[in-house]
Amino acid sequence: MPEIFVLVVLVVVLALAFDFINGFHDTANAIAASVSTGVLTPRRAILMATFLNFVGALVGTEVAKTIGKGIIDTSILESGAVAGQWVVIAALLSAICWNLLTWHWGLPSSSSHAIIGGLIGAAVSGYGWSKLKWDGIETIFIFLVASPLIGGLLSFSIMVALMWIFRRALPSTVTNLFRPLQIFAAAFMAFSHGTNDAQKAMGIITLAMFTGGYLTAFEVPLWVKVAAALAMALGTSAGGWKIIKTMGTRIVKLQPINGFASDTAAALTITTASHFGLPVSTTHVVSGAIMGVGATKRLSAVRWGVARTMVLAWIFTIPITALLAAALYAIFRWALKF
Repeated sequence: MPEIFVLVVLVVVLALAFDFINGFHDTANAIAASVSTGVLTPRRAILMATFLNFVGALVGTEVAKTIGKGIIDTSILESGAVAGQWVVIAALLSAICWNLLTWHWGLPSSSSHAIIGGLIGAAVSGYGWSKLKWDGIETIFIFLVASPLIGGLLSFSIMVALMWIFRRALPSTVTNLFRPLQIFAAAFMAFSHGTNDAQKAMGIITLAMFTGGYLTAFEVPLWVKVAAALAMALGTSAGGWKIIKTMGTRIVKLQPINGFASDTAAALTITTASHFGLPVSTTHVVSGAIMGVGATKRLSAVRWGVARTMVLAWIFTIPITALLAAALYAIFRWALKF
């Protein structure tokens, strides 16, 4: 039992570290558009995102339950199973390594894909394919793929409607009108990011505590909510300037009206997913929304070379983190003889 306690504590520490890294890795999702258009200074944008990420993280636990119970069969982590706790540890280490690497490269990859890939790889390495919950994984994968398309189509539709409504207005009038509106949209985006991303760490911690015998039911404790929210908020406050540059300037040049449309579309998509307990990639959704806005100008307005690089990073995230987690679990099992 003491060994299980130590492993659960290690999971908590790693999950909060993952949450912190997720915060500065994905800060750009909420504030890149508002920074690139100049409606907010980087400092004010990060302060706003930090607070609203924290608030959003305290709202609901449906995504946490999906991450904790919807990907792998929790019977492999039954109370007292040391090997099962190492599945979670390997998954977290894999996701953390990938997030740090893509942050270093300035690539807005998906923390959601990273942790899902890590869980899948570690579980298969230890227990085989039969211990995966295929129905849950299929639902998650469908929405992970569909959500950027939904965000893009929604932002395209909002932008087309706004262009028609303000077709006779002077560009300066439109810009002045949407500067404050974009701030509200960015705030909504920051809140939505907290509702989805912080819950992934909550789900991992609750999974470890439940299967370690420290919880009698799979319910997220209040202290786990607060800890995950704080870790996400602190990570957000650290910023993520390389990714902000990619998201805010390298995909398409944005004006306040474009930022309003893309942030609103992305936030609506993410909060809807959170309500139904669907973990999505905020990075993917925001990127899809920005591309959707850019496409209303003309297809050539979107820098498709940058977009292609980002898509490749998305495609490879799950396989790479799965393979890394599988290798880490095999190493742990060989070294520790469990």
